[in-house]
Amino acid sequence: MRPDMNEPADCKSVAAALNRDCACITLDHAALAAALGDDALYREIFATRPHLFSDSAVFVGRRHLAHMAELIAAVEEIVALPGWQARTLGWAPASARRRTAAAGAFLGYDFHVGEDGPKLIEINTNAGGGLLNARLAAATRACCTAAESAPRPAADVEAAFVAMFREEWRRVRGDVPLARIAIVDERPAEQYMAPEFELFRRLFVQHGIAAVIADPAEFVWDGGRLLLGGEAVDLVYNRLTDFALDAPAHAALRAAWDHDGAVITPHPRAHALYADKRNLAALCDAGWLAELGVPAEARQLIAEMVPATRMVRAEDAETLWAERRRWFFKPAAGYGSKAAYRGDKLTKRVFEEILQGGYIAQALVPPSERRLNVAGEPRQFKLDLRNYAYAGRVQLVVARLYQGQTTNFRTPGGGFAPVFEVAGPAAGKMHA
Repeated sequence: MRPDMNEPADCKSVAAALNRDCACITLDHAALAAALGDDALYREIFATRPHLFSDSAVFVGRRHLAHMAELIAAVEEIVALPGWQARTLGWAPASARRRTAAAGAFLGYDFHVGEDGPKLIEINTNAGGGLLNARLAAATRACCTAAESAPRPAADVEAAFVAMFREEWRRVRGDVPLARIAIVDERPAEQYMAPEFELFRRLFVQHGIAAVIADPAEFVWDGGRLLLGGEAVDLVYNRLTDFALDAPAHAALRAAWDHDGAVITPHPRAHALYADKRNLAALCDAGWLAELGVPAEARQLIAEMVPATRMVRAEDAETLWAERRRWFFKPAAGYGSKAAYRGDKLTKRVFEEILQGGYIAQALVPPSERRLNVAGEPRQFKLDLRNYAYAGRVQLVVARLYQGQTTNFRTPGGGFAPVFEVAGPAAGKMHA
């Protein structure tokens, strides 16, 4: 293990102490309403999604943040290797095999942070919440001098997001002007993240790009262009969970993808290369990574930060069942914790279904915790950390607070929370 891999004890203890003892309210609701730019949107969020935002922040050690960024950069380099692409595309749907210069917008790297540092739980290719969290950061007040660095300014994050979409366009279309973006999901007005769709629409318009929110069934493929309301769409910001674009209702989008009729991001290839859960098992294949030519330092980093992951095979049923309490079972193409199970909560019936195929088993990594006061009562929350990244570089780090098995945005006091960087005890003291 590299000597600086883990957070120094003093720094870890400060972040842990703050997460345990600092119950300050850091969210300024009036400032959030202003940051959202629309009182009606603010009221809608808190009327219909009362647990989207937590009232408090989460504290993370500086070196833990640096190590997460280091791992993300290493994964980016591995994904670019022909051997990695050959293996992961081997189990991918046909649509993922089409090449594109687009990198894929809004990768989300999710981590749990334990005693021995951050552990990568999964990678997502259409990670939601980035713009909402940028606005949340703008409405967050520092509550203690121990938090040396506040979240990145919203204006900087938003500029990075717009630049990301422009870069996706440039990679495919060069210097042709980007004129129109469609933000796409099924029944978008009914989605939990619908407020973010509207924020993105406004953000694009503010930067001189026409933007619309659309259901995929509204598109028409005319044989050369993707049309919406009779007008061409240049770029699709894809929020669908049909990662392969195989559903019949998505036929126009699939045709545009197959025939390069629009730039689609994130896209099926990005999901196959990054987010298929089987890729975590490939990352844990140290001997194979060495054969690919992955540098020893990157392999060491992966060994330390990626929990042991294996494919679920019927022939291993007896061993997996006996050891089930140490595993978390996830579907290969899963998202949002759907059909994912902690081994210690698993029934024999569900286990038999898992054995039918399409699952991985990942070593269980307990999340770190945050204690807050909710309605005057102390409550313990679990938390994970999401790194929004593009092309191997972190754009924003946020936390998600929850109770129960997985993140759910249903816990009073929970939801998205901004992250404050902690350097160590010399940084200061907590305030009441």
